[in-house]
Amino acid sequence: MNFWQQHQSDNIGKILLDENTIQQRVSELAKEITEDYVRMGADELVTVGILRGSVLFLSDLIRRIELPVDLDFMAVSSYGGSTTSSGEVRIMKDLSHRIQGRHVLIVEDIVDTGRTLQFLKNLLGTRQPASLKICTLLDKPSRRLVDMEADYVGFEVPDEFVVGYGLDFDDAWRQLPYIGVLKPEAYGK
Repeated sequence: MNFWQQHQSDNIGKILLDENTIQQRVSELAKEITEDYVRMGADELVTVGILRGSVLFLSDLIRRIELPVDLDFMAVSSYGGSTTSSGEVRIMKDLSHRIQGRHVLIVEDIVDTGRTLQFLKNLLGTRQPASLKICTLLDKPSRRLVDMEADYVGFEVPDEFVVGYGLDFDDAWRQLPYIGVLKPEAYGK
């Protein structure tokens, strides 16, 4: 075991979702999304990945969606280097393409307080998409501060600090193929 692997295993308290469980659920979500958008008459889907946490989930998801997919990204920040949301959402990167009249699916890694997604849904709604839905890998409803629910949810998770499969703490642990609970001593709690 190399230094980085040892560092990772020393700081993960437990594995919450293993790689196979995640991949099975991603396939189920892609099937559900495909069926819903076909029913809606969509001939294309614009996926908006929220950088950077959603990248691994988004890439696995769009490979399984059976519709033409236009891929775009937004970068927003409400955490900085902290483990809790500041409540202030800042746009770091906006969409590259227009979404007016198009079916749009926001793809997020985790819904926590709901503030970021509420902000994004309101903002993108003003751009007049044909439809606007949200897909999240993880949902943490116990932390919700605003009335915001995703249309597609991979897993509901407890109020623990999770990392892996795109989720990070201070830009570390994203590349883990599973989702684990970070030990409090790893983030100074």
